[in-house]
Amino acid sequence: MEALFSAEGLFTLLMLIVLQAVLGFDNLLYISIESKRVAPESQRFVRRLGIGLAILLRVVLLFVILKAVEALQDTLFTLDFTGIATGEFSGHALIVLFGGGFILYTAVKEISHLLAVNNLQGEGSGPKRSVATSVMLIVLMNLVFSFDSILSAMALTKDFWIMAAAVVVSGLLMIWLADHIAEFLERNRMYEVLGLFILFIVGVLLVSEGGELAKLSFFGYEVHAMAKSTFYFVLAVLIVVEVIQSQYKKRLMTMELSNTTKT
Repeated sequence: MEALFSAEGLFTLLMLIVLQAVLGFDNLLYISIESKRVAPESQRFVRRLGIGLAILLRVVLLFVILKAVEALQDTLFTLDFTGIATGEFSGHALIVLFGGGFILYTAVKEISHLLAVNNLQGEGSGPKRSVATSVMLIVLMNLVFSFDSILSAMALTKDFWIMAAAVVVSGLLMIWLADHIAEFLERNRMYEVLGLFILFIVGVLLVSEGGELAKLSFFGYEVHAMAKSTFYFVLAVLIVVEVIQSQYKKRLMTMELSNTTKT
């Protein structure tokens, strides 16, 4: 505990909070989209309760990982279809693969619904979920996302109290930011599609990372994790394209309105 209040400890804490904030963007996006599946009056409650419970479980997970990090890296079982598919699955690899697969499923399902929806002015997309179900999914996915962020944090420090403080502070920031992101998506529904495609890429990122951790190979070709730099570059390109496209649409609408007024 004393190390937390030293100059080095406080600097490490600040770095960990920044790291958690950067790595937590995709988590915030999932939380904002998932919370839209409940009744409008319960959405803020779902986000706050889900993240609040996740903070407590993150601290527990942090303690478990510090004690059992070696066990999570040990191979649980292998896959050996010579010439077709091979792999060595650890607990870490299975968690990341499951999380990535679930996010891919969620993104594809929501994109499919956007294409099929008839009432564009309706409140939210898809059938409503219960508050308990959405909170459970937010907590579970928060733990999946936190797994890698905790392992990254361990590269900076092994002090439990410093990491626990960073988890709590970053969790409180997530509660505040999740509300703002959800409100932005509600006011600017055109960006919901952008958010879903970003979520899809996050799923690809996690699946590829899990594949590399599991040493998966198909027909002799190894699976390699998507580089974080590649992910952020694709993210930036998607956002820039969406912003330019939105501005271009506004200009076209203004020109059409102007031509209609003149005639």
